[in-house]
Amino acid sequence: MRARLTLVYGGLFFAGGVVLLGVTYALLTQQLDHSGQKVISQTHATGSPPSTAPAGAGQGSPAPTAEPHDERTLVSAGGRTPPPGVTDLEKWMDAERNRLREAATSSLLTQGGLALLVVGGAAAGFGWLIAGRVLAPLHRVTDTAHRIASAPAADRGLHERIALRGPDDEVKDLADTFDTMVERLHRSFDGQRRFVANASHELRTPLTLGRALVEVAMHRATASEDVRQLGENLLEINTRHERLITGLLLLARSENEIAERLPVDLADVVTHVTGQIQGEAERAGVTVQEKAEEAPTLGDALLLERLVHNLVENGIRHNTGDGGWVEVVSRTGDEGRVEVEVTNSGPAVPPYELPALFEPFRRLGVDRVVTSKGAGLGLSIVRSIARAHGGEVVAHPREGGGLTVTVSLPAEELRARTPPDRRPST
Repeated sequence: MRARLTLVYGGLFFAGGVVLLGVTYALLTQQLDHSGQKVISQTHATGSPPSTAPAGAGQGSPAPTAEPHDERTLVSAGGRTPPPGVTDLEKWMDAERNRLREAATSSLLTQGGLALLVVGGAAAGFGWLIAGRVLAPLHRVTDTAHRIASAPAADRGLHERIALRGPDDEVKDLADTFDTMVERLHRSFDGQRRFVANASHELRTPLTLGRALVEVAMHRATASEDVRQLGENLLEINTRHERLITGLLLLARSENEIAERLPVDLADVVTHVTGQIQGEAERAGVTVQEKAEEAPTLGDALLLERLVHNLVENGIRHNTGDGGWVEVVSRTGDEGRVEVEVTNSGPAVPPYELPALFEPFRRLGVDRVVTSKGAGLGLSIVRSIARAHGGEVVAHPREGGGLTVTVSLPAEELRARTPPDRRPST
Protein backbone atom coordinates (compact mmCIF):
# COMPACT_ATOMS: atom_id res chain seq x y z
CA MET A 1 0.00 0.00 0.00
CA ARG A 2 2.90 2.32 0.76
CA ALA A 3 4.30 1.73 -2.72
CA ARG A 4 0.89 2.34 -4.28
CA LEU A 5 0.47 5.61 -2.42
CA THR A 6 3.96 6.68 -3.49
CA LEU A 7 3.18 5.80 -7.09
CA VAL A 8 -0.06 7.76 -6.89
CA TYR A 9 1.69 10.80 -5.42
CA GLY A 10 4.53 10.60 -7.93
CA GLY A 11 2.21 9.91 -10.86
CA LEU A 12 0.00 12.86 -10.04
CA PHE A 13 3.04 15.11 -9.66
CA PHE A 14 4.52 13.98 -12.97
CA ALA A 15 1.16 14.34 -14.73
CA GLY A 16 0.82 17.88 -13.39
CA GLY A 17 4.39 18.65 -14.40
CA VAL A 18 3.84 17.34 -17.91
CA VAL A 19 0.67 19.43 -18.25
CA LEU A 20 2.50 22.50 -16.97
CA LEU A 21 5.38 21.87 -19.34
CA GLY A 22 2.94 21.49 -22.26
CA VAL A 23 1.14 24.73 -21.42
CA THR A 24 4.48 26.54 -21.14
CA TYR A 25 5.53 25.12 -24.50
CA ALA A 26 2.27 26.24 -26.14
CA LEU A 27 2.56 29.76 -24.72
CA LEU A 28 6.18 30.03 -25.78
CA THR A 29 5.39 28.85 -29.30
CA GLN A 30 2.56 31.35 -29.56
CA GLN A 31 4.83 34.13 -28.40
CA LEU A 32 7.52 33.13 -30.87
CA ASP A 33 5.01 33.12 -33.72
CA HIS A 34 4.02 36.70 -32.95
CA SER A 35 7.58 37.96 -32.57
CA GLY A 36 9.86 38.41 -35.57
CA GLN A 37 12.29 40.78 -37.10
CA LYS A 38 12.21 44.46 -36.40
CA VAL A 39 12.72 47.11 -39.11
CA ILE A 40 14.47 50.21 -37.94
CA SER A 41 13.88 53.13 -40.31
CA GLN A 42 16.05 56.25 -40.41
CA THR A 43 15.59 59.19 -42.78
CA HIS A 44 18.47 61.50 -43.73
CA ALA A 45 19.41 63.84 -46.68
CA THR A 46 21.72 62.80 -49.44
CA GLY A 47 23.34 64.97 -52.23
CA SER A 48 25.73 68.01 -52.42
CA PRO A 49 25.81 70.42 -49.55
CA PRO A 50 24.50 73.93 -50.21
CA SER A 51 27.11 76.52 -51.45
CA THR A 52 27.44 79.99 -50.09
CA ALA A 53 27.41 82.87 -52.70
CA PRO A 54 30.10 85.51 -52.25
CA ALA A 55 29.10 88.98 -51.35
CA GLY A 56 28.28 91.28 -54.11
CA ALA A 57 27.81 88.57 -56.57
CA GLY A 58 25.08 88.88 -59.03
CA GLN A 59 22.21 86.65 -59.44
CA GLY A 60 23.22 83.23 -60.40
CA SER A 61 21.68 79.78 -60.59
CA PRO A 62 20.28 78.58 -57.32
CA ALA A 63 22.30 76.14 -55.19
CA PRO A 64 21.23 72.52 -55.29
CA THR A 65 19.15 71.35 -52.29
CA ALA A 66 19.55 67.93 -50.47
CA GLU A 67 16.90 65.27 -51.16
CA PRO A 68 15.62 63.21 -48.23
CA HIS A 69 16.47 59.42 -48.29
CA ASP A 70 14.84 56.62 -46.23
CA GLU A 71 17.30 53.91 -45.06
CA ARG A 72 15.88 50.72 -43.44
CA THR A 73 17.81 48.19 -41.36
CA LEU A 74 16.52 44.66 -40.41
CA VAL A 75 17.18 43.55 -36.85
CA SER A 76 16.16 40.07 -35.65
CA ALA A 77 14.56 39.32 -32.26
CA GLY A 78 17.97 38.29 -30.98
CA GLY A 79 19.59 41.52 -32.04
CA ARG A 80 21.18 39.98 -35.14
CA THR A 81 21.39 41.86 -38.42
CA PRO A 82 21.60 40.26 -41.83
CA PRO A 83 25.12 39.71 -42.99
CA PRO A 84 26.37 41.84 -45.85
CA GLY A 85 25.52 40.61 -49.29
CA VAL A 86 22.16 39.04 -48.39
CA THR A 87 19.73 39.74 -51.16
CA ASP A 88 16.77 37.54 -50.22
CA LEU A 89 15.74 39.12 -46.95
CA GLU A 90 12.48 37.16 -46.68
CA LYS A 91 14.32 33.87 -46.78
CA TRP A 92 16.79 35.06 -44.20
CA MET A 93 13.93 36.21 -41.97
CA ASP A 94 12.22 32.77 -42.14
CA ALA A 95 15.49 31.00 -41.38
CA GLU A 96 16.14 33.29 -38.43
CA ARG A 97 12.64 32.73 -37.10
CA ASN A 98 13.00 28.93 -37.32
CA ARG A 99 16.38 29.06 -35.61
CA LEU A 100 15.00 31.01 -32.68
CA ARG A 101 12.01 28.70 -32.34
CA GLU A 102 14.18 25.56 -32.37
CA ALA A 103 16.60 27.00 -29.84
CA ALA A 104 13.81 28.06 -27.48
CA THR A 105 11.95 24.76 -27.84
CA SER A 106 15.09 22.67 -27.30
CA SER A 107 16.03 24.69 -24.22
CA LEU A 108 12.52 24.42 -22.78
CA LEU A 109 12.14 20.69 -23.33
CA THR A 110 15.66 19.73 -22.26
CA GLN A 111 16.06 21.90 -19.19
CA GLY A 112 12.38 21.67 -18.26
CA GLY A 113 12.41 17.88 -18.58
CA LEU A 114 15.53 17.55 -16.42
CA ALA A 115 14.04 19.87 -13.82
CA LEU A 116 10.81 17.86 -13.87
CA LEU A 117 12.69 14.59 -13.34
CA VAL A 118 14.74 15.98 -10.44
CA VAL A 119 11.79 17.58 -8.70
CA GLY A 120 9.58 14.54 -9.44
CA GLY A 121 12.14 12.18 -7.92
CA ALA A 122 12.39 14.34 -4.83
CA ALA A 123 8.58 14.46 -4.61
CA ALA A 124 8.40 10.66 -4.90
CA GLY A 125 10.99 10.28 -2.12
CA PHE A 126 9.13 12.63 0.17
CA GLY A 127 5.90 10.85 -0.75
CA TRP A 128 7.47 7.52 0.26
CA LEU A 129 8.51 8.90 3.63
CA ILE A 130 5.17 10.55 4.26
CA ALA A 131 3.26 7.42 3.21
CA GLY A 132 5.39 5.33 5.59
CA ARG A 133 4.68 7.68 8.46
CA VAL A 134 0.96 7.73 7.70
CA LEU A 135 0.77 3.94 7.34
CA ALA A 136 2.87 3.13 10.43
CA PRO A 137 -0.22 2.75 12.68
CA LEU A 138 -1.81 0.46 10.11
CA HIS A 139 1.32 -1.70 10.12
CA ARG A 140 1.00 -2.00 13.88
CA VAL A 141 -2.63 -3.07 13.54
CA THR A 142 -1.68 -5.60 10.87
CA ASP A 143 1.20 -7.06 12.90
CA THR A 144 -1.00 -7.55 15.96
CA ALA A 145 -3.76 -9.16 13.92
CA HIS A 146 -1.19 -11.44 12.25
CA ARG A 147 0.21 -12.59 15.61
CA ILE A 148 -3.28 -13.42 16.84
CA ALA A 149 -4.21 -15.21 13.61
CA SER A 150 -0.98 -17.25 13.58
CA ALA A 151 -1.51 -18.52 17.14
CA PRO A 152 -1.64 -22.33 17.33
CA ALA A 153 -5.24 -22.28 18.60
CA ALA A 154 -8.20 -19.98 18.11
CA ASP A 155 -8.05 -18.65 21.67
CA ARG A 156 -4.29 -18.20 21.80
CA GLY A 157 -2.80 -14.78 21.41
CA LEU A 158 -6.00 -13.02 22.45
CA HIS A 159 -4.04 -11.22 25.16
CA GLU A 160 -2.39 -9.14 22.42
CA ARG A 161 -3.48 -5.51 22.22
CA ILE A 162 -2.62 -2.71 19.81
CA ALA A 163 -2.96 0.09 22.40
CA LEU A 164 -2.38 2.74 19.74
CA ARG A 165 -1.64 6.24 20.97
CA GLY A 166 -2.09 9.34 18.91
CA PRO A 167 -4.71 11.74 17.59
CA ASP A 168 -8.32 10.63 17.44
CA ASP A 169 -8.48 9.84 13.76
CA GLU A 170 -9.83 6.98 11.68
CA VAL A 171 -6.80 4.75 12.29
CA LYS A 172 -7.01 5.12 16.08
CA ASP A 173 -10.74 4.36 15.95
CA LEU A 174 -9.94 1.19 14.01
CA ALA A 175 -7.27 0.14 16.54
CA ASP A 176 -9.55 0.81 19.53
CA THR A 177 -12.39 -1.14 17.93
CA PHE A 178 -10.03 -4.04 17.23
CA ASP A 179 -8.82 -4.04 20.86
CA THR A 180 -12.42 -4.07 22.12
CA MET A 181 -13.29 -6.99 19.88
CA VAL A 182 -10.25 -9.01 20.98
CA GLU A 183 -10.99 -8.28 24.64
CA ARG A 184 -14.52 -9.63 24.30
CA LEU A 185 -13.28 -12.73 22.50
CA HIS A 186 -10.68 -13.29 25.20
CA ARG A 187 -13.28 -13.10 27.95
CA SER A 188 -15.57 -15.43 26.03
CA PHE A 189 -12.95 -18.12 25.48
CA ASP A 190 -11.66 -17.83 29.02
CA GLY A 191 -15.16 -18.18 30.44
CA GLN A 192 -15.76 -21.23 28.25
CA ARG A 193 -12.60 -22.93 29.53
CA ARG A 194 -13.47 -22.19 33.14
CA PHE A 195 -16.98 -23.55 32.64
CA VAL A 196 -15.71 -26.82 31.16
CA ALA A 197 -13.19 -27.26 33.97
CA ASN A 198 -15.67 -26.42 36.74
CA ALA A 199 -18.43 -28.57 35.24
CA SER A 200 -16.07 -31.52 34.90
CA HIS A 201 -14.96 -31.20 38.51
CA GLU A 202 -18.54 -30.99 39.71
CA LEU A 203 -19.61 -34.03 37.68
CA ARG A 204 -16.88 -36.21 39.13
CA THR A 205 -18.48 -36.25 42.57
CA PRO A 206 -21.84 -37.83 41.62
CA LEU A 207 -20.08 -40.32 39.33
CA THR A 208 -17.78 -41.42 42.14
CA LEU A 209 -20.77 -41.72 44.49
CA GLY A 210 -22.75 -43.70 41.91
CA ARG A 211 -19.84 -46.09 41.37
CA ALA A 212 -19.59 -46.70 45.11
CA LEU A 213 -23.33 -47.45 45.44
CA VAL A 214 -23.30 -49.85 42.48
CA GLU A 215 -20.27 -51.74 43.83
CA VAL A 216 -21.87 -52.06 47.26
CA ALA A 217 -25.07 -53.44 45.72
CA MET A 218 -23.15 -55.91 43.57
CA HIS A 219 -21.08 -57.31 46.41
CA ARG A 220 -23.95 -57.99 48.76
CA ALA A 221 -24.36 -61.61 49.67
CA THR A 222 -28.02 -61.50 48.75
CA ALA A 223 -27.39 -59.98 45.31
CA SER A 224 -28.76 -62.10 42.50
CA GLU A 225 -27.05 -62.80 39.21
CA ASP A 226 -29.29 -60.29 37.44
CA VAL A 227 -28.30 -57.57 39.91
CA ARG A 228 -24.60 -58.33 39.38
CA GLN A 229 -25.02 -58.23 35.61
CA LEU A 230 -26.90 -54.93 35.87
CA GLY A 231 -24.16 -53.59 38.15
CA GLU A 232 -21.47 -54.49 35.61
CA ASN A 233 -23.36 -52.67 32.87
CA LEU A 234 -23.80 -49.61 35.09
CA LEU A 235 -20.12 -49.65 36.02
CA GLU A 236 -19.17 -49.81 32.33
CA ILE A 237 -21.38 -46.80 31.58
CA ASN A 238 -19.99 -45.02 34.65
CA THR A 239 -16.43 -45.72 33.47
CA ARG A 240 -17.21 -44.26 30.09
CA HIS A 241 -18.61 -41.11 31.72
CA GLU A 242 -15.54 -40.81 33.93
CA ARG A 243 -13.33 -41.14 30.88
CA LEU A 244 -15.36 -38.43 29.15
CA ILE A 245 -15.00 -36.05 32.09
CA THR A 246 -11.28 -36.77 32.38
CA GLY A 247 -10.93 -36.01 28.69
CA LEU A 248 -12.80 -32.73 29.07
CA LEU A 249 -10.54 -31.70 31.95
CA LEU A 250 -7.45 -32.64 29.98
CA LEU A 251 -8.73 -30.82 26.91
CA ALA A 252 -9.36 -27.66 28.94
CA ARG A 253 -5.89 -27.91 30.46
CA SER A 254 -4.12 -28.60 27.17
CA GLU A 255 -5.67 -25.50 25.57
CA ASN A 256 -3.78 -23.30 28.03
CA GLU A 257 -0.24 -22.15 27.42
CA ILE A 258 2.51 -24.33 28.89
CA ALA A 259 3.92 -22.13 31.63
CA GLU A 260 6.92 -24.31 32.51
CA ARG A 261 8.72 -26.32 29.86
CA LEU A 262 11.18 -28.99 30.91
CA PRO A 263 13.42 -31.24 28.79
CA VAL A 264 11.59 -34.38 27.68
CA ASP A 265 12.86 -37.17 25.44
CA LEU A 266 10.01 -38.54 23.36
CA ALA A 267 11.85 -41.86 23.10
CA ASP A 268 11.37 -42.37 26.85
CA VAL A 269 7.71 -41.40 26.56
CA VAL A 270 7.13 -43.88 23.71
CA THR A 271 8.81 -46.71 25.62
CA HIS A 272 6.81 -45.96 28.76
CA VAL A 273 3.45 -45.75 26.98
CA THR A 274 3.91 -48.92 24.92
CA GLY A 275 4.84 -50.79 28.09
CA GLN A 276 1.73 -49.56 29.87
CA ILE A 277 -0.69 -50.36 27.06
CA GLN A 278 0.55 -53.87 26.24
CA GLY A 279 -2.25 -55.43 28.32
CA GLU A 280 -5.03 -53.68 26.41
CA ALA A 281 -3.31 -54.51 23.11
CA GLU A 282 -3.10 -58.22 23.98
CA ARG A 283 -6.77 -58.32 24.92
CA ALA A 284 -7.63 -56.73 21.57
CA GLY A 285 -5.33 -59.10 19.66
CA VAL A 286 -3.20 -56.22 18.40
CA THR A 287 0.60 -56.18 18.30
CA VAL A 288 2.33 -52.95 19.34
CA GLN A 289 5.78 -52.28 17.89
CA GLU A 290 8.04 -49.41 18.88
CA LYS A 291 11.07 -47.73 17.31
CA ALA A 292 12.15 -45.25 19.94
CA GLU A 293 14.91 -43.02 18.65
CA GLU A 294 16.19 -40.00 20.53
CA ALA A 295 13.86 -37.00 20.13
CA PRO A 296 14.54 -34.31 22.75
CA THR A 297 12.02 -31.51 23.19
CA LEU A 298 10.76 -29.08 25.85
CA GLY A 299 7.33 -29.35 27.40
CA ASP A 300 5.07 -30.89 30.00
CA ALA A 301 5.95 -34.57 30.45
CA LEU A 302 2.46 -35.60 31.61
CA LEU A 303 0.75 -33.92 28.67
CA LEU A 304 3.21 -35.41 26.18
CA GLU A 305 2.63 -38.83 27.73
CA ARG A 306 -1.13 -38.36 27.29
CA LEU A 307 -0.53 -37.34 23.66
CA VAL A 308 1.35 -40.56 22.83
CA HIS A 309 -1.06 -42.65 24.91
CA ASN A 310 -4.10 -41.30 23.06
CA LEU A 311 -2.49 -41.99 19.69
CA VAL A 312 -1.57 -45.58 20.56
CA GLU A 313 -4.91 -46.20 22.27
CA ASN A 314 -6.73 -44.86 19.22
CA GLY A 315 -4.70 -47.18 16.99
CA ILE A 316 -5.60 -50.21 19.14
CA ARG A 317 -9.30 -49.48 19.47
CA HIS A 318 -9.85 -48.68 15.80
CA ASN A 319 -8.07 -51.71 14.40
CA THR A 320 -8.93 -54.96 12.67
CA GLY A 321 -8.84 -57.07 15.86
CA ASP A 322 -6.83 -60.28 15.84
CA GLY A 323 -3.78 -59.90 13.64
CA GLY A 324 -3.83 -56.10 13.77
CA TRP A 325 -0.76 -54.05 14.55
CA VAL A 326 0.30 -50.59 15.73
CA GLU A 327 3.74 -49.10 15.10
CA VAL A 328 5.03 -46.21 17.25
CA VAL A 329 8.12 -44.29 16.10
CA SER A 330 9.98 -41.36 17.64
CA ARG A 331 12.71 -39.59 15.70
CA THR A 332 14.46 -36.30 15.07
CA GLY A 333 13.22 -34.69 11.88
CA ASP A 334 14.46 -31.85 9.73
CA GLU A 335 14.58 -28.13 10.48
CA GLY A 336 14.90 -28.50 14.24
CA ARG A 337 11.80 -30.66 14.77
CA VAL A 338 11.15 -33.96 16.54
CA GLU A 339 8.37 -36.32 15.56
CA VAL A 340 6.16 -39.03 16.95
CA GLU A 341 4.47 -41.18 14.32
CA VAL A 342 1.80 -43.80 15.03
CA THR A 343 0.67 -46.10 12.22
CA ASN A 344 -2.01 -48.76 12.61
CA SER A 345 -3.86 -51.26 10.53
CA GLY A 346 -7.61 -51.00 10.42
CA PRO A 347 -10.56 -50.07 8.26
CA ALA A 348 -10.11 -47.71 5.34
CA VAL A 349 -10.54 -44.03 6.19
CA PRO A 350 -11.78 -41.66 3.47
CA PRO A 351 -9.48 -38.63 3.13
CA TYR A 352 -12.40 -36.20 3.45
CA GLU A 353 -13.19 -37.62 6.91
CA LEU A 354 -9.75 -36.80 8.36
CA PRO A 355 -10.38 -33.17 9.43
CA ALA A 356 -13.51 -34.21 11.35
CA LEU A 357 -11.58 -36.80 13.39
CA PHE A 358 -9.76 -34.02 15.26
CA GLU A 359 -12.99 -32.31 16.33
CA PRO A 360 -14.40 -33.07 19.83
CA PHE A 361 -17.01 -35.85 19.97
CA ARG A 362 -16.53 -36.71 16.31
CA ARG A 363 -16.19 -40.38 15.44
CA LEU A 364 -15.88 -42.27 12.20
CA GLY A 365 -18.68 -44.34 10.68
CA VAL A 366 -20.27 -46.94 12.94
CA ASP A 367 -18.34 -45.66 15.98
CA ARG A 368 -20.70 -42.70 16.31
CA VAL A 369 -23.10 -44.57 18.59
CA VAL A 370 -23.32 -44.01 22.33
CA THR A 371 -21.66 -47.32 23.18
CA SER A 372 -18.59 -46.54 21.09
CA LYS A 373 -15.10 -47.41 22.14
CA GLY A 374 -14.13 -43.94 23.26
CA ALA A 375 -15.51 -40.56 24.21
CA GLY A 376 -14.52 -38.94 20.92
CA LEU A 377 -11.91 -36.70 22.50
CA GLY A 378 -8.70 -38.65 21.88
CA LEU A 379 -7.44 -36.92 18.73
CA SER A 380 -8.86 -33.57 19.87
CA ILE A 381 -6.69 -33.77 22.97
CA VAL A 382 -3.71 -34.79 20.83
CA ARG A 383 -4.11 -31.72 18.64
CA SER A 384 -4.58 -29.38 21.63
CA ILE A 385 -1.47 -30.72 23.39
CA ALA A 386 0.60 -30.46 20.22
CA ARG A 387 -0.50 -26.86 19.64
CA ALA A 388 0.19 -25.97 23.26
CA HIS A 389 3.79 -27.12 22.66
CA GLY A 390 4.12 -25.18 19.41
CA GLY A 391 3.66 -28.27 17.25
CA GLU A 392 1.21 -29.65 14.73
CA VAL A 393 -0.57 -32.90 13.89
CA VAL A 394 -1.01 -34.40 10.43
CA ALA A 395 -2.99 -37.55 9.57
CA HIS A 396 -2.88 -39.56 6.34
CA PRO A 397 -4.89 -42.64 5.36
CA ARG A 398 -2.75 -45.72 4.90
CA GLU A 399 -2.98 -47.92 1.86
CA GLY A 400 -4.80 -51.07 2.85
CA GLY A 401 -6.64 -49.41 5.72
CA GLY A 402 -5.75 -47.60 8.90
CA LEU A 403 -4.11 -44.27 9.63
CA THR A 404 -0.70 -42.68 9.94
CA VAL A 405 -0.71 -39.82 12.44
CA THR A 406 2.44 -37.70 12.76
CA VAL A 407 3.02 -35.18 15.55
CA SER A 408 5.79 -32.63 14.98
CA LEU A 409 7.20 -30.62 17.90
CA PRO A 410 10.07 -28.14 18.27
CA ALA A 411 13.32 -29.84 19.20
CA GLU A 412 15.26 -28.88 22.29
CA GLU A 413 18.33 -26.77 21.55
CA LEU A 414 21.39 -28.59 22.79
CA ARG A 415 23.98 -26.30 24.29
CA ALA A 416 27.45 -27.28 25.35
CA ARG A 417 27.86 -26.47 29.00
CA THR A 418 31.07 -26.32 31.02
CA PRO A 419 30.87 -27.61 34.58
CA PRO A 420 31.42 -24.90 37.19
CA ASP A 421 34.56 -26.56 38.53
CA ARG A 422 36.07 -27.00 35.07
CA ARG A 423 36.70 -23.60 33.69
CA PRO A 424 38.91 -23.26 30.64
CA SER A 425 42.43 -22.18 31.53
CA THR A 426 43.84 -18.98 30.13
